[in-house]
Parts: sequence; C-alpha cells; structure tokens
Amino acid sequence: MIWTPLLLVGSNILMTWAWYGHLKRPAWPLWLAIVISWGIAFFEYCLAVPANRIGYGTFTGQQLKVMQEVITLAVFAGFSVAVLGEPLRWNYLAAMACLIAAVGFIFLKVD
Repeated sequence: MIWTPLLLVGSNILMTWAWYGHLKRPAWPLWLAIVISWGIAFFEYCLAVPANRIGYGTFTGQQLKVMQEVITLAVFAGFSVAVLGEPLRWNYLAAMACLIAAVGFIFLKVD
C-alpha cells in the first residue's frame, strides 16, 4: 500500500522538472526544452504506470486520481518555492487544504 504513494511522489518530482524545470533556462531553444522534457517524462512514466498498476485494487481509480492530484500540488508547491523562487501565498495554502479535504472525502467508506 505504501509503494503507490511513494512511486507517485517520485513520478511527480520528475514530471514537475519535465514541465517546469526549463523555465529557469529561457535561453534554451524551445526544441531543446521539449526534447529534454520528453526524456525526463519517460522516466516519470516508468514510475507512474507501476504506481497505478500496483495501487489499483487496493485503491479505486478515483482514489488514485485524487491522491495523484494532491501529491502533484504538494510537489509543485515545494518546487515553485525552492527552484522558481515564488512565494507560497495564503490562498495557495487554502486551496491545498481544500484538496486535502477532497482526499478525506474520497477515502470515506460509504455503502
């Protein structure tokens, strides 16, 4: 059960670098940013696909997706502060709290 979120964290770290890491290199030609991003994304998929395969059955598809989104935003929040130098504002934190609430709702047992 722990492998799924761990693999999703790893895949999100890679995907965040693939999508946004090139923003710190505006001098790169666009084609180079695309090629490097695709190269990184390959390894991201090598973590994301097994994460979902391993997790499906223990978690529903909807639970996997909500978990993925919360992990994505948490990873990006750290990346935006550490790499892009952007501040975390109160409204970003409030939005994350709403997503954490979404995780709580998606994992409620209702029959």
